[in-house]
Amino acid sequence: MDYDGQPIAPNGDSKKCSRGRLFPLWRSSSQTSTRGEGAGEVSRRLLSFVNPNHQQPSTQQNFKMTDSMEGSQTSTVTTSTTRCGSTTAYDLKYPGEMPRTPSPGIDEQDQGMHSRTTTFQMRLSSMLLPGVNKFSLRMFGSAKGVAAEQQRVKSYNVWIIHPYSDFRFYWDLVMLFLMMGNLIILPWGITFFEDQNTAPWITFNVASDTLFLLDLIFNFRTGVLEGDGAQIILDPQVIRSRYLHGWFLVDFISSIPVDYVFRLVDLRARMESAEVYRTARALRIVRFTKILSLLRLLRLSRLIRYIHQWEEMFHMTYDLASAVVQIVNLIGMMMLLCHWDGCLQFIVPMMQDFPPDCWVTKNNMVNASWQLQYSYAFFMSMSHMLCIGYGAQAPESLTDVWLTMISMIIGATCYAMFLGTATNLIQSLDSSRRQYQEKYKQVEQYMSFHKLPADLRQKIHEYYEHRFQGKMFDEDSILGELNDPLKEEIKGFNCRELVANMPFFANIDPHFVTVVLTKLCFEVFLPYDVIIREGTLGCKMYFIQHGCVNVITSDKKEKQLSDGSYFGGWRVPS
Repeated sequence: MDYDGQPIAPNGDSKKCSRGRLFPLWRSSSQTSTRGEGAGEVSRRLLSFVNPNHQQPSTQQNFKMTDSMEGSQTSTVTTSTTRCGSTTAYDLKYPGEMPRTPSPGIDEQDQGMHSRTTTFQMRLSSMLLPGVNKFSLRMFGSAKGVAAEQQRVKSYNVWIIHPYSDFRFYWDLVMLFLMMGNLIILPWGITFFEDQNTAPWITFNVASDTLFLLDLIFNFRTGVLEGDGAQIILDPQVIRSRYLHGWFLVDFISSIPVDYVFRLVDLRARMESAEVYRTARALRIVRFTKILSLLRLLRLSRLIRYIHQWEEMFHMTYDLASAVVQIVNLIGMMMLLCHWDGCLQFIVPMMQDFPPDCWVTKNNMVNASWQLQYSYAFFMSMSHMLCIGYGAQAPESLTDVWLTMISMIIGATCYAMFLGTATNLIQSLDSSRRQYQEKYKQVEQYMSFHKLPADLRQKIHEYYEHRFQGKMFDEDSILGELNDPLKEEIKGFNCRELVANMPFFANIDPHFVTVVLTKLCFEVFLPYDVIIREGTLGCKMYFIQHGCVNVITSDKKEKQLSDGSYFGGWRVPS
């Protein structure tokens, strides 16, 4: 474009160009601009802008060129002439655009963005590794063991999610609550709400399906616990093979939105059908998609696996927390089955268009609110599963009879499982008392076999009561498995009252006290038992922790010893 507003042809001739041209045309290298230089020099100047480090002293001259055919649009060209040669640069700006000048801090901005990206990647990768915490230290022995496990994850050069990582912990926690919500909300919504196309329902299903599909993908990259969890498989090929041959099919079926896929496939056929046929077909499709939606209930398998995995990871096997968790799991599972069975009691008559002899029609609840419908259905389910009745009234239709039988079978099975599990848990929680009872039964059989007199049997009974106090432990076996520092600490704790009440240990070296305590043996004596006689060889020394002892000398003098006193075969130096 020349300076009077005429467009410049590529060969340098001045003639009109097409209206609305966005970019100015360069002059031919064979022509010379009034204020510019050749095209080769322009290219070199553009190269100098690309490489901002190449700086030369220059003088600049600015001018504006306005296209007469684009009256409202203005393009500005900046020419720079260097002292070392004739190099021209055209800084092109579009209409309404602010002048763009090279920013001296652009490299610093790029470096800052790169640094932030690198920091984010490092934080994300660290979340996939096992962290140094109390749990990982217990699993891998030390911080060095945790570091070795982290290095083992990094050695595969692909992203692997360690099962003990923070990311997997929080992800499993989110999935746990999501699965519980799905298992409760899905059958309730499918059964008691006709319209499945509302925005909240579709949003809930889409969000749930998306997260479950992500969980499906993460399972292909999550380490697998081997055996009791001491060995963790991190090889991607082994992980993929085990998952494909394991729970992949069930997880995949429960994750894909089969009902929505079926609706999309059938949508075109419904639109091309006749009106009457389309209406009837739509009703059948709605009912069938309700059934397909129930495939999501297969997510129960994931819930069971996740809970079992957490029990293994945290070693919740014999302690009170494990018993509480198992009882809560069992009660929750029974309530969930009652919830499902209540929905089943209602959805089957609904699929049959509520026959006149079904329990819904007989109780006038076809058009009732969902709260009333669900309450009656849940009450019937509880009555059937607990085998305490038929609910509001006895079933009359064949469908209700079969549903009642199914509920009773499920309820009886759950009831038997609950009793068996609760009994085992109660016994395992108090195994020492159970062991004492079994031991005392053997003692009673022994006394009966030898026909011991009643007074002697009473003494034996009192001895066992005072000696074991209803609980029996193999203390020698337990202490024999511990190291010496733990043995000394346990002995010191068990004899703390004895040491505190006995002046004998007050001014003695603590190491000597510790050695003496490790040699002590616990003994119990009944009233009127003779512990030691005067004149016999004394090879024991007794420290009284609880009770009283009468010392009777040969001259019939009596002295009473109580808590904190001692007696025996040698005299303590004063």
